[in-house]
Amino acid sequence: MLVLVAGAVGVLGAAAPAQAAGYRYWSYWQASGTTWTYATEGPAIARPSDGAVHGFRFAVSADSSDASKPRTAPDFAAVCGTTPAEPGTKRIALVIDPGTAADAPSGERPPAPRTACARVHPGATAAEALARVAKPLRYDGNALLCAISGYPATGCGEQIASGARNGDDATQDPAKASGNSDSDGGPSLGLVAGLGALAVLGAAAYWQSRRRSR
Repeated sequence: MLVLVAGAVGVLGAAAPAQAAGYRYWSYWQASGTTWTYATEGPAIARPSDGAVHGFRFAVSADSSDASKPRTAPDFAAVCGTTPAEPGTKRIALVIDPGTAADAPSGERPPAPRTACARVHPGATAAEALARVAKPLRYDGNALLCAISGYPATGCGEQIASGARNGDDATQDPAKASGNSDSDGGPSLGLVAGLGALAVLGAAAYWQSRRRSR
């Protein structure tokens, strides 16, 4: 009986998985061959070499493991092929993808994705390269990149309530964030009560079987 109770707990728990909230922000990517790799350092620190391809994608994601990549594959020749090398400079190919309408803040429409070839001084960071071709940039007090070419007009890495997309700006409610709400995708009060009842029944059956075996 205890095995059955444990199985029931597992099934009921799986029926109501917790859903992490997402964040609306510009993610930063670096080319790895013909694919994108999530950057391990910020654009204000990264100092790419001549011929590098870096990407920026605006979207809602829970963390780096499910972040949306730029929809244009990295290709230095396609972006900077007509920009000749010059002594004392380096060329950085940039892919800027403002994302889809589903990820846009309320009342805003994302501009079209674009690419640009930034010619900068040899010691320039990726942020400097971006500023060369995509002003105005907007940062918050913690140097988080908030907007590229003025998009979005407001907001900066805000937390979005679970399932809130398509321009819905509902931020995560504190009660939901702490798991104290029945509607946050976690176990409801009814589910917890049901599990408690199953546990009581299982314990009673167990002790009854023990008495019969004596």
